[in-house]
Order: sequence, then structure tokens, then C-alpha cells
Amino acid sequence: MASLQTELYDATVRHSIDLVRYSNGVVRRIVALLNRVDADLADQVARAMERLPASAFTVARLEELLKDVRTLNAEAYQQVRGELEKDLRDLAGYEIGYQGRLFDALGIEFTTRGVTAGQVYAGAMAQPFQGRLLREWMAGLEAGRASRIRDAVRMGYVEGQTIQQVVQRVRGTRAKGYADGLLEIDRRNAEAVVRTAISHTAGFARDRWYDANDDIIGALAWVSTLDSRTSQMCRLRDGLRYEPDSHKPIGHQVPWGAGPGRLHWQCRSTSVPILKGMEDDPLIGTRAAKDYRDSARGKGEQVRATTTYADWLRRQPAAIQDDILGPTRGALFRKGGVELESFYNDRGVYLTLAELRRKDAAAFAQAGVE
Repeated sequence: MASLQTELYDATVRHSIDLVRYSNGVVRRIVALLNRVDADLADQVARAMERLPASAFTVARLEELLKDVRTLNAEAYQQVRGELEKDLRDLAGYEIGYQGRLFDALGIEFTTRGVTAGQVYAGAMAQPFQGRLLREWMAGLEAGRASRIRDAVRMGYVEGQTIQQVVQRVRGTRAKGYADGLLEIDRRNAEAVVRTAISHTAGFARDRWYDANDDIIGALAWVSTLDSRTSQMCRLRDGLRYEPDSHKPIGHQVPWGAGPGRLHWQCRSTSVPILKGMEDDPLIGTRAAKDYRDSARGKGEQVRATTTYADWLRRQPAAIQDDILGPTRGALFRKGGVELESFYNDRGVYLTLAELRRKDAAAFAQAGVE
């Protein structure tokens, strides 16, 4: 029978997978909002150029004619921001409710002091992620798209392009699903902001819940995703433990940083609370992973809950190891006796190959790499 800690671990990890699926849905809706404006933006660009022959081109005149483009663009991002903020407000409430339902289902006594949905949402919006507040990121997205459109039109005049050529540069071509235009950059940027805002809000909600219940939580375990897309920073942190309130490392020196879900753009890591008195209890459950041994795209599987990223990587084909680590580090990992954590210093900084060679020249010789 699974222990209470194992059940808590399993449920928390499953919930993190559900959160990724949720973010997929939000991204689709947000990108769809932008897509609906693309055709109108292209039409406005064409109209502006029709009213400004090349012989009469000036920067000031172009700026005046692109006013409608900027207005349409601003309205689109205002709608995007409104939709996203509503989603994040709902998410903050759901995350707090989920933690309460989970602890209640497991028979764990808890408190909800200071962790209302409104407080969590306000706190998350007041805390920057990746250096900026959400409203600042949204303003940057709006300004970035407007600048790209303006610069494309300017370049079109300088290079003597037709209106159709400029419009295609901005929007892309139907044959390629409009993925070859400048607006595709803004779709990708919007996706990154949306995913990161969601993981930031969910992580903030978790932290507030853990803070309120620090009398029953002895540690937080970092859990990274076991697949080929996991970042350098999260590979190392998988399985490491931290104090629940101060986030000081326990038994290591790798810093918490911004925390799981917020360590970098589109971070998929999460944290699992370790209950006091159960810090040494063995985990006997499973966790999701991708296995690349029989499929280049990876096939979903379940591995032991105690499996770390390093353990998982050992089981993958050499080609996947090289894809993740690079060919030299891949060879050191397979043939040089170098463990995954040895690619970092004790503060979690990824070492260069030159630094690795100075640290362990024998491993390079053993692996047969220069």
C-alpha cells in the first residue's frame, strides 16, 4: 500500500501534467485571437501603402498612415491581455482549491489563512516573471509586433518591393499556413508569455499554500520533466530538496532561483511538498517519462518515482543523450565516467568544455574525445 507521502507525490506530479495540458488550451485560444486580426492587419498595411507612392515616401508620412495598423494591433493585444488575466484569475482560485481538496482527500489537516484566490492572483500579478510584470510583457508584445510591421513596410519601400511582397513578408503565404511571415514571431512570443504566466501563477499559488502550512511541510522536492526538452537548469535540480519557507538547499548548494515553473521561460517543473516526519519515507509510486529507445519522438511510459533525470538519461539511446548534452558531453557521460551533476559547478552553473577538461582531463582521454 502506498504511503501518504507517495500518494501526495503522485497526485502533485499528475496535477503538473494536467497544468501543461491546460496551458496548451489557453495558448490555442490566445493565438487564435491574434490570428483573427492578421488578415485585417495585412489589409491595413496594403491600404497605407496604396496611399503612399514610393516617390512621396517619408518616415513621418508612413507613421501617419500606419496609425490604423497600430490601433488595430493595440486592440488585439488588449483583448489578449483581458482573456489571459481572466484565465489567470480563475487558475489562482483553482490551484488553491485543488491543494485544499488534495490535502483533505488524504486526511491531512491544513489551514487556508492568507491564501484566498484574490490574494494569490494579486500577489502573482505584482511579482515579475523573467524580469517583468505581465502587463509589461503584454505591452512589449504589442510594441514588438507594431515595430516589426513598420520596419517591414519601410524596408519594402527602400528595396522597391510591391505591396503584395510586403504583405507576404508581414503575414506569410497561405501555402505555408502563414507560418513564414513576420507575424509568426509574435505568435511564438505570445505562446512563451502565456505558458510562462500560467506556470508563474500556479507556482506562486503553490508557494503561498506551502507557506501557510509550513507547520506540516518539512521540505519541497523539485520535480523536472523526464524528456529531451528539459532545460539544463532543471535537469540538475530534479529530485533536489529545499526548505519550504526560505527555499535554502538541503544537502546541496544548487540555488532555488525563481523556483519550479518559473526558473526559465516555459518551465515545466513543479514542486512536491514533503510532509514533516516523512522526509525519509521511500517513494514507491511512479512518474511519467518519455522513452526514446524505440521511437525518435519518444513514447510515454511510467518509471519509478525515485528515478532522477540522470537515471532516466542513462537509459536513453546515445543519439538522444548527444542531442540533450551535445556530442562531447554525451561521450563523457557514456564512456568517461562523468555523472550528470559533474557538468555543473556546486552552484548549478553549467561548465564549459574547457572548464570540464581542466576539472577532469582523464575523463576526456577515457571517452576518446578531444
